[in-house]
Amino acid sequence: MAQAIPHSMRVITTNEEMSQACREAAKPVALVPTMGALHAGHLSLINQARTDNSTVAVSIFVNPSQFGDKKDLDKYPRDMENDLELLRRHGVDLVYAPSVGEVYPEGFNTWVDVGPLASKLEGLHRPEHFRGVATVVSKLFNLTRPTRAYFGQKDGQQAVVIQRLTVDLAMGVEVVVMPTIRDADGLAMSSRNDQLSPEQRFAAPVLYRALCQMYLLWSGGERDANVLRDAAGMILKSEPAVETIDYVSVADMSTLDELQVVESRVMVSAAVWMGAVRLIDNIVLE
Repeated sequence: MAQAIPHSMRVITTNEEMSQACREAAKPVALVPTMGALHAGHLSLINQARTDNSTVAVSIFVNPSQFGDKKDLDKYPRDMENDLELLRRHGVDLVYAPSVGEVYPEGFNTWVDVGPLASKLEGLHRPEHFRGVATVVSKLFNLTRPTRAYFGQKDGQQAVVIQRLTVDLAMGVEVVVMPTIRDADGLAMSSRNDQLSPEQRFAAPVLYRALCQMYLLWSGGERDANVLRDAAGMILKSEPAVETIDYVSVADMSTLDELQVVESRVMVSAAVWMGAVRLIDNIVLE
């Protein structure tokens, strides 16, 4: 059942109750899907949603179907008490915090496949990831029927996938993509950053520096995508804390196809491993 929290924020754990609460809520309704362990990046989405809409709903659900590795799922940070306090202070109306069994009941067997977009970049290294994301987001949209849903540019490929999903399935949801929020040294805020050792945390901004080098070359007139990739790769390889580079990408913003020549809107992105922690980041060139 819903648990009462001051400032009339309702915490809801069942599909039926969430669906009813959103039907009865003042319109427009905004949805901010999260996996919890909230930070300033999430709060920027919530604050914008609060500005734009009459009702703000936030989901907190660590979605098992988007984790390829059970160990990664188990160690994903969780802090429900702190999350609820932050949401209450930021004026959230409805919080949907379901169990895994509520989202994936016994016999659940329907999955949303977003096609080639899901097999590139992150999808190459995490094969089932976007199937899990697209399925849970579709379910959240069906439950809450929001006018707008808010996502961060930090997960650039995810934003492209969800925009494609809402268009292709005529969901009628406006997907609002907000700028990446960064720490003072440039590291993109992420719930996983807390898993970095002090030495790794000190080295981690190298990822943003590599992307900034691509941006600088591009803004200076360089249009050869391989030159941009090589420049970023050199910076990443020069940092001993970077143990593995999964990819350095220069991709078309709508198809995520790798480019040879930069002509239109482009997302430059990279993914690296520091110990057991995988960091991703991107910048849009436009």
